[in-house]
This record gives sequence, C-alpha cells and structure tokens, in this order.
Amino acid sequence: MADPVEHPINGTLDLHLFHPEEVKERFFMNLLDKLERNFRGMAIPNITLYIVIGQAFFYLAAYSGQLDVSRMLMIPSMVLQGEWWRLFSFIFIPPSASIVFVFFGLYFFYMMGSALEGRWGAFRYNMFLLLGWLFTVAVAFLIPNGVATNVFIGASVFLAFAHLYPEFTIYIFFILPVKLKWLALLTWIGYAFSILFGTWSTRIFVLASIGNYLLFFGDDIVWRIKTGQRKMKHQAKTISGSGEPFHRCTVCGKSDVSHPDMEFRYCPECGGLGYCMDHIEAHEHRPK
Repeated sequence: MADPVEHPINGTLDLHLFHPEEVKERFFMNLLDKLERNFRGMAIPNITLYIVIGQAFFYLAAYSGQLDVSRMLMIPSMVLQGEWWRLFSFIFIPPSASIVFVFFGLYFFYMMGSALEGRWGAFRYNMFLLLGWLFTVAVAFLIPNGVATNVFIGASVFLAFAHLYPEFTIYIFFILPVKLKWLALLTWIGYAFSILFGTWSTRIFVLASIGNYLLFFGDDIVWRIKTGQRKMKHQAKTISGSGEPFHRCTVCGKSDVSHPDMEFRYCPECGGLGYCMDHIEAHEHRPK
C-alpha cells in the first residue's frame, strides 16, 4: 500500500492511521488501494471545478429563461423512456436561491471538494463522488415515482469535509463564526429526524446519501469508538493506581502517563507501532 498522502496544507491522510487491531479490518480502504493502483490514470483532476462551472452555467441559463431545470431532474420513468441524459444532468442542477447565495454556495462547495481532493488525491475523491452518485441513482430507481437530486451528494461532501476539518470556522452572514462540527451535528440531527419521522422513501434516500461517507469513514468511526473505550479503561487503570503507560511514542518515548493531554496514533506501514502527534506525520516507516 502507498504511503499516506501528503499535502502541504492539509497534512497526512488520517484514514491510514489505525490501531494494529483495526488494520486487518480495513477491507474497503484496502480495496480502494488496489483500485487506485490499477485505475489511477482514469481519475478526473479538479472535478469539483467542472461541477461548479456546470452549475453556474445552468443557473445563468435558467435565470435568463433559456432552460427548464425540470428537464435535468433524475426521474427514472423518464430515463426509461429514452431521456438518458437525466442520469448525469441532475448533478449540475444549480441551487435555487439568489445569485449572491448561489455564488457563496458554489464557492464553499469548491473549497470543500478541492480540500478533499488535495487530502485524498483525485482518484479517491472521484470514487467518493461516484459512489454517492451510484447510491442516489439506484435508490431513485427502487422507489416508485422516485426523483433524485444532487442535494444529498453535496451534503455527503460537506460531512466528509467536516469530519476531516471539524474546527474549520465559517462566518454566517459574514459575522457569526460557527465551527463546522456544529453544523455537521445539526445535519446529523436532521438526518436522524428524517429517518425517525419521514416517509420510507425519505428514509431510504437519507441512508443512501451517507453510504459513501460510511464506506470512507466507517473504519475511522469504529476506531474512535474503540479508542474511547481504551481511554476509559486506561483512566480506570490509572485511578486504580497503576502507572504503566497504555500508549508510547516509538520516536520520542512520550506516553499517555508522561503527557496525558497528548493523542497517539498507530501506523499500519510500521506494523502498528505507536507515535505521538508530533511524529505520526513525520517519521520513517519501519518494515513490519
């Protein structure tokens, strides 16, 4: 497997850093590694820019009365009647808002997509969007009178960005600073409400919309849950009087006992050796 992706602004891809017990469980990410080695050349670089340009173009066309946006909706019954372009055109449906909000919405989407591509690489980001498109189209065909839009695909990009950059701050109305983790929490609450109280079609669309997110971040979420369990066990051990460290950095020797506020990660490229946050992104890989 290739080394973790380095980016001058965003750092190392955290999805490659797992506890040794979880390394063998990374089935999807291992499959993605193999696909990337074989099909990397088929990836479309800067795909977010093309989507934004397309949405801006169709927004201006609709705004000027030259385009009926309903002709772009992904309606399965119309696709089966020969309107095959609907399978792809719905991706370029622009937001229905004032031109000011459309501008900032497209800018924010471009920023998020570019950051994800810079972090993952073009192939993995392409796969993330492709899976979101496949799930959305598949569900639309499964649900009677289903209509697919690009809203959920855009939301999955937002959730991925918020997962990787939870402390990123945006300014609502250019005044109110809000960290993405809180907006992501509101999104998850909205999804939970839709699943609990929405129609069956809404529930299926919501579940399909987070399918690509769960495939890419499921291992990381499980790892965080298990890490939380380990931390609680370690705290209980500490309270009981044991002074043995649970985590220790292979490079500098820092441990969770000597530096209780330090976080530690494990690198599968080094056979599961542990490193502190000062060295996890800048260490020489050791053979397994």
